[in-house]
Amino acid sequence: MRLKDKVTLITGGAAGIGKATAQVFAREGAKVVICDLNEEAGRALVAELGADAAFYKVNVADRQEVQAWVDDVIARYSRIDVLVNNAGITRDGLFVKMKDGELVKQMEEAAFDSVVAVNLKGVFNCAQAVTPYMIRQGGGVILNVSSVVALYGNFGQTNYVATKAGVIGMTKVWARELGRYGIRVNAVAPGFIATEMVQKMPEKVLEDMKAHTPLGRLGQPEDIANAFLWLASDEAAFVHGATISVDGGIVIGS
Repeated sequence: MRLKDKVTLITGGAAGIGKATAQVFAREGAKVVICDLNEEAGRALVAELGADAAFYKVNVADRQEVQAWVDDVIARYSRIDVLVNNAGITRDGLFVKMKDGELVKQMEEAAFDSVVAVNLKGVFNCAQAVTPYMIRQGGGVILNVSSVVALYGNFGQTNYVATKAGVIGMTKVWARELGRYGIRVNAVAPGFIATEMVQKMPEKVLEDMKAHTPLGRLGQPEDIANAFLWLASDEAAFVHGATISVDGGIVIGS
């Protein structure tokens, strides 16, 4: 029960890494509050987690929705101990595609803006909403989901990579600014993880992912959830401003 009675907010908590994190944290005694846009899946998960859990439908890109969510959690639970900034989307596409000297296609501005709004501004919105409460209560933990693609780039993901690299940068800034208040801030950079979305990819793509991972398999959502569990616990009390890769060695193997 490493997180007994710790009030934990998890964005994008209805599926994938967020869902696994909610399940692991609940088993370790946390009072889990998830937000997501998938109301059906979110409510089903909360029913599984028990009476101390709660679901909110929140668009993390909307500052007003985020603030209302955080304020309501405080009214209900009186504190927020952990924030896991997990919500994220992809809108992949080539930066520029040329043929015979002519522009054929390029990443659309809307695709860039939507990914930045959720993956980067959403992290900013949620962390900024909880931080004053954490300062008043004397501390807390903020955990941000980055990606190994932020460390080495990835074909067709200019927008996604930009946001995940930005998350690492914000993590380092917040570690400098918030450490004095007893707020620890860290990031996790997952590799290829067998979430519902990834498992729907063609078998050839999945095999290629495994081939580029020295451990020879895709990660499981629980692999990331366990990293978050350690970072949220007192066992990681002196870990601050770090980005931990949980990727089966993929950076080495690329």
